[in-house]
Amino acid sequence: MEHLIPGEWFQDLHWAVLLGLVAISMFTLMVGADWLVESASTLARRLGVPQIIVGATIVSLGTTAPECAVSVMAAWEGNSGLALGNAVGSVIADTGLIFGLGCLLTRLPVNRFLLDRQGWVQFGSAVVLAGLCYGLWLGHGDMAVVPRWAGGMFLVLLGVYMVVSVRWSLQDEVQVAEPGADPVAKMEADDKTAGKVFVLLGVLLVGAATVVASSHVLIESVEVMARRLSVPDVVLSATLVAFGTSLPELVVGVTAIRRGHPELLVGNVIGADVLNVLFVIGASAIAAELPIVDDSVTDPFSREIFLRLHLPTMLLILVIFRASIFRAIRVNTFQRWMGAPLLLCYVMFVIINALYGGGAS
Repeated sequence: MEHLIPGEWFQDLHWAVLLGLVAISMFTLMVGADWLVESASTLARRLGVPQIIVGATIVSLGTTAPECAVSVMAAWEGNSGLALGNAVGSVIADTGLIFGLGCLLTRLPVNRFLLDRQGWVQFGSAVVLAGLCYGLWLGHGDMAVVPRWAGGMFLVLLGVYMVVSVRWSLQDEVQVAEPGADPVAKMEADDKTAGKVFVLLGVLLVGAATVVASSHVLIESVEVMARRLSVPDVVLSATLVAFGTSLPELVVGVTAIRRGHPELLVGNVIGADVLNVLFVIGASAIAAELPIVDDSVTDPFSREIFLRLHLPTMLLILVIFRASIFRAIRVNTFQRWMGAPLLLCYVMFVIINALYGGGAS
């Protein structure tokens, strides 16, 4: 996060200025989330597709793109080791924290088409990433890196995923269309609303940018104040760092529930997970090869924490999520208890990662 808004900008600010930034960023964070959620909901109605599909594509892309830019810049500047941990940590936080908390707050809706399509892409992309990393590590040991060709492969898969998602959305649009509707009248209505769709897209993107920027300002300001109060690094890494990476998605998810659009949370989590693997890691690996083992530390567990903790936790959480999907499809809703094991896995991951990894995702 510090690469998007340099932390040095906040170091010498007066307490009053920092407190003011916290208050302002919290306000703009909520306003931006409202803009994003309402525009996404209206956009779904205009396009005639389920809101959960918009959440899995446009909304997730809007909240993930800045994180991708940060990871690519970090890799380009020589800090390529951050990209893998940040991306996988975001998958863990999105599914464990955000979806888990969302389940505990309310019964989340089920869209069988998305869960049977994008949901399997979410799981499959994570399995491919894990298999690639473990295979490279077995073959090259501590010198293993995610090569540029793998980044290119992920970006190609991303392109295929986006094209197929559009086709799936069009199929959903046909399925929800009113029987006997006049196609000519629909085309005329589409022409009239085309301009409004672009306006809604603009509002959505502005809302996403506001959410992301406000989250960065808020976390940086609070971190500076915490360090001035001599809060231990282990506490900071277990709270601000872990919480801050997924704050935009968390606020959007809670706002979606508050505004009566919980399906946006489900779609955003699934879409963001796919993009974190295919988009963030793919683009970062193109910028620079990504080391799988951290050779800057000497402790064996910490050196291989990505292999020993990050990847296993990601796979465990996604297996639990898939099991929840199977149950949810049968009862036509995500029941509240389903959020508890996901949230517990996330909390345990944050604690272990803070103790042995020097920071969470």
